[in-house]
Amino acid sequence: MSTIGNRLRAARAARRLTLDALASTVGVTKGYLSKVENDRASASVAVLVRWCDALEIPMGSLFDDVPHGDVVRAGEYPPIALGGHAQSEYLLTPPGEHRVQVIHGRIERGGGSGDESYELPAEVGFVLVLTGRLILTLDERTVQLDDGDAITFDPRRRHSFRAEVDTTVLWVLTPSLPFRHDRTRIETTP
Repeated sequence: MSTIGNRLRAARAARRLTLDALASTVGVTKGYLSKVENDRASASVAVLVRWCDALEIPMGSLFDDVPHGDVVRAGEYPPIALGGHAQSEYLLTPPGEHRVQVIHGRIERGGGSGDESYELPAEVGFVLVLTGRLILTLDERTVQLDDGDAITFDPRRRHSFRAEVDTTVLWVLTPSLPFRHDRTRIETTP
């Protein structure tokens, strides 16, 4: 399985961008980009969103080698990485599912999306806190979610999150983040 860093480096090389040029566009240092490309650091979600935008690749393409099928067995959830720190994420829906994307997340105390807020290309976002405490910031509003709490929000609004204690969440996005290998979306892209 290809790492996110490898995929980002390959996408940058395909666009013939230098680290300097990309760093300027993304708003970070070239040293930071290099560390992420070499899997020595992980990017915040906001940086990863800008990075994918700059490379003109869908975020879903960073984990498009997840096996296809409509059954995802317990204990076999494919790991994905949408950025952030001190968290593990697992895809619960098949990659070819366009209507909805469900992600199981484990966030360590103090972990989350990073300090900078971000937007995602989906119409509806939903998060259910299975255990722990999640602090979700939507624009200027901050919401504390404890065990069993849920919120539905517009992921196109600027948002960020962090865990105050070890936290387990269920994220739902609709429609799902686009995938590069998805023939339907490729054919409809100009």
